[in-house]
Amino acid sequence: MSARKPENAPATGEGKNPIQVIERMMKLLDVLAHHPDPVPLKQLALETGLHPSTAHRILGAMTQSGFVERSDAGVYRLGIRLLELGSLVKSRISLRETAMPAMLKLHAATGESVNLGIRAGDEIVYVERTSSGRSSVRVVHIVGARAPLHTTATGKLFLVEDGSEKLRDYARRTGLPASTPASITTLPLLEKELDKVRRHAVAFDLDEVEAGVRCIAAGIRDDSGELIAGLSLSTPSERFNPDWAPLVRDTADEISKTMGYIKR
Repeated sequence: MSARKPENAPATGEGKNPIQVIERMMKLLDVLAHHPDPVPLKQLALETGLHPSTAHRILGAMTQSGFVERSDAGVYRLGIRLLELGSLVKSRISLRETAMPAMLKLHAATGESVNLGIRAGDEIVYVERTSSGRSSVRVVHIVGARAPLHTTATGKLFLVEDGSEKLRDYARRTGLPASTPASITTLPLLEKELDKVRRHAVAFDLDEVEAGVRCIAAGIRDDSGELIAGLSLSTPSERFNPDWAPLVRDTADEISKTMGYIKR
């Protein structure tokens, strides 16, 4: 790889252009990815065209976050955090691709919107959706939308999985804020709700995220048995049919089976 003229970047101005810092981080990652063996700072600076002091500061920040590892010998290599993120991206892509045929089948059977949600901290993030096209009613479950765990059908599945101690921590941490007047905002009521979810392996959101919208959700598990997502059917309240719950649960089980989960 040919060397480029080093970029002289004084420390006083480095933090003023975040885009430039990100570009320099990417240069360093690209060079590290190109080399199978750990790379010394001098070589990294030479191949990226960065001033050694600039490369050292950026590598220090990347080392703290786990994107880069530095050995005692002062050489650098890609960090384990990249592996973790790569595995996460891979699992989500696989999940979406695996789930879509079953989602489309559920959509065809009900004519309603079908959502795929995953947990991100104290929220559910919707990563896939089939739209019903039957109503102008706005539904919150669009791709990329987020909603609190305790107000969503899918989120309740994850709270059940957490167990009582983590549930109490979640309640203290978030304060169980309301999204609508129907939202559950006290721990005793939430515990009662989650007991139903635990017994029936299906969860409901009855106008709790958005007034006029109701959902039914069931969990999707991977080959290790871990709950990795929730499949939910969302409808305007006037079309809500709780009798669809077994169909949603069966569809989620079908996706879980495709993901390698064996029910015991």
